[in-house]
Amino acid sequence: MPSEPAPISDAARHALEQELADLHTERRTVAATLQDSSAVGDRADEADELQRADDLQRLDARISEITTRLRGADTAGPPPTDRVGVGSTVTVRFADGTEETFQVSETAEELDPSLVTADSPLGRALLGHRPGDTVAYSAPGGRATAVVVSLGQSPGAGA
Repeated sequence: MPSEPAPISDAARHALEQELADLHTERRTVAATLQDSSAVGDRADEADELQRADDLQRLDARISEITTRLRGADTAGPPPTDRVGVGSTVTVRFADGTEETFQVSETAEELDPSLVTADSPLGRALLGHRPGDTVAYSAPGGRATAVVVSLGQSPGAGA
């Protein structure tokens, strides 16, 4: 439910806190470059000033979004063992018969093929499901399905 705080893993909390610190540093840097509004310059100076003001607005919006998320989050604790949740490792079988093992994460700091974010179409579809459940999700080629095969094995681990 939207009114309930969404869980957050310790790793995701750390990633968001680091992003927040980086955003505050970037915001201070951009704000320091803004000129006194009484200074007169050419059109290029005005355009640069407008771009920096837009940058500040974008930074402020992201800072607010992360701050709100962190305030409303409960620490997820250990991932559930009976259903897919944030932090779960899940093996799925796709319609073509291939199986892949993913970790469901709230955030992805870099491209990692063994991570599926909880807000991606596949991640959202998997949340709350148990082994044996079939889930449907939107894929670039259209609607797709996958079967939850198992929970708890680390990506790359043998059966």
